[in-house]
Amino acid sequence: MENTLILKRLYKDYSKKFVKKILLSGLFAIFVAGSTSAIAWLLDPAIKKIFIDRDQTLILVIPILIIISFSTKGVSLFFAKAIMITVGEEIKKILQLDMIKSLLRADTQLIDKKHSGKFISNLTFDVNMITNLLSFAVLNLFKDSLTLIGLLFVMFFQNWKLSLISIIMLPLASFAARSLGKRVGKVSTQAQEKSGFLNTYLIEIFKNHKLIKIFQREDYESKRADKFVDDLKEKNKKIAIIYVRTSPIMETLTGIMIAILIYYSGKLIINDEININNFFSFLAAMMLAYQPVRSLATLNIAVNQGLSAAKRILPIIDNQNKIIENIDDTNLKVVDGGIKFKNVRFRYDKEEKEVLNSINLEIVGKKMTALVGHSGSGKSTIMSLIPRLYDIDSGDILIDGQSIYKTKIFSLRENVSLVSQDTTLFDDTIMNNIAYGNLNASNDEIIQAAKSSFSEDFINKMPNKYETIIGENGVRLSGGEKQRISIARAMIKKSSIILLDEATSSLDTETESKIQEALKILTENRTTVVIAHRLSTILNSNKIYVIDGGEVIASGKHQELLLSSKKYKNYYEKQIKKS
Repeated sequence: MENTLILKRLYKDYSKKFVKKILLSGLFAIFVAGSTSAIAWLLDPAIKKIFIDRDQTLILVIPILIIISFSTKGVSLFFAKAIMITVGEEIKKILQLDMIKSLLRADTQLIDKKHSGKFISNLTFDVNMITNLLSFAVLNLFKDSLTLIGLLFVMFFQNWKLSLISIIMLPLASFAARSLGKRVGKVSTQAQEKSGFLNTYLIEIFKNHKLIKIFQREDYESKRADKFVDDLKEKNKKIAIIYVRTSPIMETLTGIMIAILIYYSGKLIINDEININNFFSFLAAMMLAYQPVRSLATLNIAVNQGLSAAKRILPIIDNQNKIIENIDDTNLKVVDGGIKFKNVRFRYDKEEKEVLNSINLEIVGKKMTALVGHSGSGKSTIMSLIPRLYDIDSGDILIDGQSIYKTKIFSLRENVSLVSQDTTLFDDTIMNNIAYGNLNASNDEIIQAAKSSFSEDFINKMPNKYETIIGENGVRLSGGEKQRISIARAMIKKSSIILLDEATSSLDTETESKIQEALKILTENRTTVVIAHRLSTILNSNKIYVIDGGEVIASGKHQELLLSSKKYKNYYEKQIKKS
């Protein structure tokens, strides 16, 4: 029942759009079936008229008809397959886009739970299995079924007794294929998992290749790679072996059938119940039927693979986000950009401990507010809640008195920019990376953002200046250069609220100075929430909140906190007085 529903869904959402092309492919499949049957049927008059009756006219006509039949079969098979290749690639494109779009719109929480390598495996391994089901499996079902019917017609036309004996192999082949199909579906699921592990591993070694070299772990990683590749190889080998298991079964069945038919037909010929030409025509039809029978026997395997893949893909495509808008939600109207947290409680997963416990914050609009605390205290979580990357369990977050849970998500995020220590850049030009903050920005605006972020001095030294490709995640840039591109990207967005997450960490003094100047320009007259381990960067904040264990334990200006908070004073003494 479940498999039937999946097949209906796949037809409705993907195959239905290409019904005309599929039917055209089916028309060519009819020609394939007809020409194959004609080849077997032509052996009857060929033997009788040419070899027995020695007809001088048909000695030329029948070979020409045989050539025409084979040519028709070849050309028709080409067009039938070519059309379904086109259909298959179109379906693959739609499936992949559906999955990518679903992932792009998915809650951050969903993406966090699964490594990107496993999603990539879904996009490649699983999509190929489904595409094969909806294209070649469908074509083979139609083509081979029609061919088999045509050949059976020829067989029964020549001798119904021999035909009844020969079709005994059909249910036997079907039974064998069904058991193999179930097995291959299970192994395909395991192979997909191994493919996901391998993709995950590959992403990790490419991302951490410098670390591998520094710690001289090439041999260690080679052994790990051997395991991942070997695991996938074993699963693929199992699938291939299951496929070829049909060969001995089909060969044995065919051998038995031919042996029985020769024995029985020999008796019929001796008793003059069948002519030699009828027998050879029948035998040719039966031998030609071997290929469609074998193909239909293995079709069940492709169907099970496709269905197993669909069970993994469709839930991703159908994913329903928890972070959603309501019909009556309105656009956020930002005037000052003041942010208020009211009794906010949050945990990443229901089974995990609470990360934030009754958080109350008041972030004054167009001013800088800092969050201070040990790693894991909840600072980054607080920042992530502002643009609704996650939704709170209880409480409320308001911007200029408007609950962010009653405003349209696009309008909320349109007013927020993020500059983080984990700078994310694309393997694209510097120009396009800056423009990512505002795709409608002019070249002049992009250049101005680069100037304001102090990026232009190093951009002009690049080989192609703004058109320089910076590599995966900006690998060709230094940490400070990447950070300045990130600031330029935020500048060009011109949002009212700026989130700075450790934006100046791990930088040398000169670079940090430039970035601090760039951040002053970026945050001027904008609501700014900043997380910084270096207290020297947030001493002039309008307000500082000390976060510990998911709670606000102190708040105030720098001088106030030195007097009222031992924890803050301890931070200060360690970082400032001892430096």
